[in-house]
Amino acid sequence: MKTKIDNFAHKSKSWDMSSKRVKNAQAISDAIIKDIKLTKDMKIMDFGAGTGLLSYFLSPFVDTVVAVDNSPSMLQEFENKSSEFQSKTKIIEADLSCDTIDKKFDGIVSSMTIHHIEDTKALFEKFYNMLENNGFIAIADLEIEDGSFHSDNIGVYHYGFDIKDIQNIAKEVGFKNIKIEIVSIIKKPHANFNIFLLVASK
Repeated sequence: MKTKIDNFAHKSKSWDMSSKRVKNAQAISDAIIKDIKLTKDMKIMDFGAGTGLLSYFLSPFVDTVVAVDNSPSMLQEFENKSSEFQSKTKIIEADLSCDTIDKKFDGIVSSMTIHHIEDTKALFEKFYNMLENNGFIAIADLEIEDGSFHSDNIGVYHYGFDIKDIQNIAKEVGFKNIKIEIVSIIKKPHANFNIFLLVASK
């Protein structure tokens, strides 16, 4: 049996310490709150939740956040601070590139994760099938870049995304009311990187 490697084990303890990361999560959450009417009866999934930065900012507006990640060490950090959330929390260790979660959600959010998934369309199909009728997705990731965003590209399948391409994938899968905008810029010494947010409904 293939031994699973946790590519984020060495990063999990310090993942929240970067002010860039916190500011980016805050900007994404602000845009989600502006674009989507979140309500206190909603159960949302945070795909690639990591230590829960995005979830934390959204938690005051929903009933339950279900953190889904394939990194046990990241989910442990999420668990450690879950008492600080203003919502109920649940954790599912899963890799949606090969696993299926037999649950339904009112919404699915994700930040800086889908570039780690090889088959973007298959992932969006899973998202669609996991949503309640009229449920939403709010997916944030890198606009297309030259491969220099990460210091190493282990586990990176896409150097960002062309905005038109990602819109088309969402449309092909069946999503409607698709909107996409640049919501944050991550500034690094060598370059600036645009972060888009795609929102759509089932």
